[in-house]
Formats: sequence, C-alpha cells, structure tokens
Amino acid sequence: MTDTPPDHLSIDPSSPHFDQAALQRGVGIRFKGAERRDVEEYSISEGWIRVALGKKVDRHGRPLTIKLTGPVEAWFERGGESDAAEGEAE
Repeated sequence: MTDTPPDHLSIDPSSPHFDQAALQRGVGIRFKGAERRDVEEYSISEGWIRVALGKKVDRHGRPLTIKLTGPVEAWFERGGESDAAEGEAE
C-alpha cells in the first residue's frame, strides 16, 4: 500500500469506493482548511465531501448526507504495513 490515500473513498461497505485497508489505517481529511472528522465519503480530484445531515436517516436506516464542494486534502493517520510490523515486534 502506498503512503497516499485513495482519490475517492467511502465508509459505506456497499459502495464501490469502500476500502477496508485504507480505513483501518485512518484517513484524515482537511476541507477548506479545516480538519473534519464527520466525512462519510470524499473525492480529492472532484473536490467534494459528503457529510451526514444531523441524525436524519433514509428509509433503509442509512444517514442522509449532503455534498459540500471545495478543496479537499487527505492523509493517512497511521503508517503502513512496515510500521505495523515494527509495532508488533516490540
């Protein structure tokens, strides 16, 4: 795995952009210069994020989301496999 997060990532397991390995490493998101912890999905190249709209849910129980546009930056919060192997050896 590279040190660059995916261009498009979703936390919804039914989405084609879901990536369990990337989510386990933790992905930090900065949107319009502010760090966000409530992002459901993002696209760096298209410049948008999706965030939950309060506690509202659709008829399937999934949170309703709103799409916000602007500059998006993403980074991994934890290291890759080599860092994990070093942590287990200690």
